[in-house]
Amino acid sequence: MVEKRAPVPDPVASLTPDPTCTPGPRSRACWYNGYSIATDFDQKHPTTGKTVSYSLEITNTTCNPDGNAGQPCYLVNGQYPGPTIVADWGDTVSITVKNSLTTNGTSVHWHGVRQLNSCGSDGVGGITECPIAPGTSYTYVWQATQFGTSWYHSHHSSQYGMGVIGAIQINGPTTANYDVDLGTFTVNDWYYQDAWVANYQTLALLQQQQPPPAANNILINGTNKAANGGGKYAQVTLQPGKVHKLRLINPSVDNFIRVSLDNHAFTVVAADFIPVTPLPNQNWILFGPGQRYDVVFTANATSGNYWFRAEVAGDCLSANNGHGRALFTYSGATVSAPADSSPAAPSNGCTELVTTPYWKQSVDQSSFESQLKDLTVDLTVATLGTNGQNFVYWALNLSAMNVDWQKPTLQYVMENNNSFPTQYDVIEVPNEGVWTFWLIQTLQQTVSSTEIAAAPPPHPIHLHGHDFFVLGSGPGSYKQGSSTLNFANPPRRDTTILPSTGWLAVAFMANNPGAWLMHCHIAWHISEGLGVQFLEAKNQIVLPPSGSFNSQCNNWKKFAKGAPYPQEDSGL
Repeated sequence: MVEKRAPVPDPVASLTPDPTCTPGPRSRACWYNGYSIATDFDQKHPTTGKTVSYSLEITNTTCNPDGNAGQPCYLVNGQYPGPTIVADWGDTVSITVKNSLTTNGTSVHWHGVRQLNSCGSDGVGGITECPIAPGTSYTYVWQATQFGTSWYHSHHSSQYGMGVIGAIQINGPTTANYDVDLGTFTVNDWYYQDAWVANYQTLALLQQQQPPPAANNILINGTNKAANGGGKYAQVTLQPGKVHKLRLINPSVDNFIRVSLDNHAFTVVAADFIPVTPLPNQNWILFGPGQRYDVVFTANATSGNYWFRAEVAGDCLSANNGHGRALFTYSGATVSAPADSSPAAPSNGCTELVTTPYWKQSVDQSSFESQLKDLTVDLTVATLGTNGQNFVYWALNLSAMNVDWQKPTLQYVMENNNSFPTQYDVIEVPNEGVWTFWLIQTLQQTVSSTEIAAAPPPHPIHLHGHDFFVLGSGPGSYKQGSSTLNFANPPRRDTTILPSTGWLAVAFMANNPGAWLMHCHIAWHISEGLGVQFLEAKNQIVLPPSGSFNSQCNNWKKFAKGAPYPQEDSGL
């Protein structure tokens, strides 16, 4: 018999602490010390006084996660994905990254982490730090002011496609009850060729107005079977009659992916780091690179084995020659691969789920028309300062972004130098406590007097240092006027989809001084320059210690003098 679940309690109607609320299978809305799901972590958060520490080492090696022939990889602590960073809401997280690569610098970004008062730990070479030179280490320190699911990855050109990724799990309250937390579940594309080579191929194909190369497979928790029969499926054990929580992450380089679990429907309880009103009956979930969903489901089917499926979203113009599979088996059943006879994944448009944030917050509409800034995404001919060559590049804000690893944005701030190079694409947000509004539009542009024939792909737009409120999106050009937008508790997340040849309107409150990158999370596109950076309240930025910052930059400059591979793209 399936056990019935009591509804999630609403322990507080405001941000007032409730000392009687503690978490358990029947009270997942609760947390400790008066905090609960009702606590908007942008307004307040616990401070536990506890520090969790990790040591990560990035090395050159070979790997074959799906059993195909071994290939060059960069792995974190010798595994793929790297170790999961686990902390509780309010903990301080200290992570020392050692770069043991032979010919590459690196930096590690903690995707979606707000980095309140810790911009210097955001992990973006050329913006918040110089890259970590081979043979050296850097310690990132930040507080887990949010809770939920995310991931970390190299932010050094296309390097994360070589394997430098891992999951983040910050324990906290949930908007639905559950019995078993299955942990993080990465679902991503995988290429048999070197990510650097694939990046160069993508740039060459772009010059010919052609799409990037197709990925070779889809990995689930770092594994799958290859077409040649090698490899293995990820396996998960389910407890009959119990409610399970699953933390879905798409750390792909390029692919939008749909996922499902045969005979089990998902209820979505979080989008990126944002708790949402439970959204039930989701048989397939689409997510793009960088996006995450926390879901719950009940193991109430007949005891046996069920496929977890991951299929490339062709309607998002993604291409992959593989099919992702993992095996979910009820406890007590014999493990075996069931017949692969489920209906095909739907192809019903490249649109993300419309979710409702649990915390009801409206966006101030009064200043929308006067404060709205237009950021255009297009294809443009640009000369990157790092290589002096003219190429067709993706651009945001009408220029292809390009940073200098040897002089990051925060160094300009430290020196009180406001003369940022044009290619840094710095947009200043000088005042705190105000709403900022951004209209991002994809234009069908001409390049060298030649119309781009193919429709551009959708772009997963990610913002560092904040999440944003998604006021609206749609095909074609935005029609001036706010009447079609949603200002009353709109969807909120840190990575959202800009439609192909369409528009996206977002807003965020300026409340976190720092240098924050906003970019497309298709690795090839940010490599080609599709990004801008917001320099927010620069006089109030809590800067990293100058000693460690300068030491890291000096180490990088020494390495760069003889580096075998100079910067050849945006650096991001």
